Amino acid sequence: MADNLGDDPQRSALFTDLYELTMAQAYGAEAFAATAVFELFFRKLPATRQYVVAAGLDDVLNYLENFHVTDNDIAYLAKKALFSRNFLQWFRELRFTGDVWAVPEGTPVFPNEPVVQVVAPIAEAQLIETLVLNQIHFQSVVATKAARIVRAAEGRAIVDFGSRRAHSAEAAMKAARVSYLAGAAGTSLVLAGKRYGIPIFGTMAHSYIQAHDDETDAFRAFATIFPHTTLLVDTYDTLDGVRKVIQLSRQMGENFPVSAIRLDSGDLADLANRARSMLDEAGLNKIGIFASSELDEFAIQKLVRADAPIDGFGVGTSMAVSSDAPTLDMAYKLVEYSGKGRTKLSPHKFIYPGRKQVFRETESGQMIRDTIARADETRPGAPQLIRVMRGGRRISENCATLNEARDLARRQLDALPNEYRQLEPGGAAYPVTISDALSDDLETLRGELKHRP
Repeated sequence: MADNLGDDPQRSALFTDLYELTMAQAYGAEAFAATAVFELFFRKLPATRQYVVAAGLDDVLNYLENFHVTDNDIAYLAKKALFSRNFLQWFRELRFTGDVWAVPEGTPVFPNEPVVQVVAPIAEAQLIETLVLNQIHFQSVVATKAARIVRAAEGRAIVDFGSRRAHSAEAAMKAARVSYLAGAAGTSLVLAGKRYGIPIFGTMAHSYIQAHDDETDAFRAFATIFPHTTLLVDTYDTLDGVRKVIQLSRQMGENFPVSAIRLDSGDLADLANRARSMLDEAGLNKIGIFASSELDEFAIQKLVRADAPIDGFGVGTSMAVSSDAPTLDMAYKLVEYSGKGRTKLSPHKFIYPGRKQVFRETESGQMIRDTIARADETRPGAPQLIRVMRGGRRISENCATLNEARDLARRQLDALPNEYRQLEPGGAAYPVTISDALSDDLETLRGELKHRP
């Protein structure tokens, strides 16, 4: 069996596309070693999105700080007959030595705005493209979906239930992390709670009820073992399950150790209303109602607008995979090399040359516009890109913790006017302008390229 112990994708230097390695060798052969600037951005929003919540930076910085190549990696590459001995020796000793500028995790971002900016010797910056895109893309997609779901709930708790249907074990971990970043109360995934220090939630599955001959006995046993628990009432007949909870409360008296019931099927609004009435009539007005079952932001919005008496929602597949908008047109492109702006002029995929900064203007606490400008410009508003890594080492004071990123996301999304936060597609686009200087740079370079042989 092959030794794969060092092949963790988030740690391996080989988590890169082959052409990154072949270009790195070619750069070396041509003595291209000057500083390059690569920027990560997305070109357009999905039809159902008006913003994206930036996420995944912490994993990128962890990867870059710990970037290293193993003997096993070199042995594998040597078998491919693509790489010279000099290149493999250079690669074996490689560490990331560059700088990284980025918007903090939790920041709403918009088309063509740099989300991450890498400033490093060109081969170093080239080799990390695959990992940077992979981490920022997926986590931003899911964070954005989670932010929409949290908004739809209007203050009711959202819990991530998506681990069993996420597209991998690691994807489940990241989905749990960024859903919490975007405002969810926590996750059902225990390992995510351990790794990230986020709250974990969960009680029972239908199988626990099925394993007992009597539903009431199952309720009694579980509530006795786990005080302040939530009982799942829809295994057989939802309202009959509620009646059994009420009956059990009478039997157990003041020590009745149940905090909530959970609805997981059927017409949730109707069942929640009927269950609430039954519980209130029995004097159990402090028992909450939690709902799950194929929920997304639209289903939750419908329940909230119907004033369904539901206190929290468990959301699984739709949040973990961002089912309605699972991808972004995200790219990582060279914009400067050896002090000169670089571009591409492909139709609908042109690039503004040079290092950039994004300036965000606010008025009365509300975001009003962004301007994408040259990095050396001074513009109204607050600069969004900050340096988070210098010389391959994280700048800790500029890097938010998960809880700080969560608070930032809440504040920034609150500052985004309601017209740009609507769930329905086709809403107004948040205004993002390009500075005159940046536009001039593009036109100047376009003219130069036309006259080159």
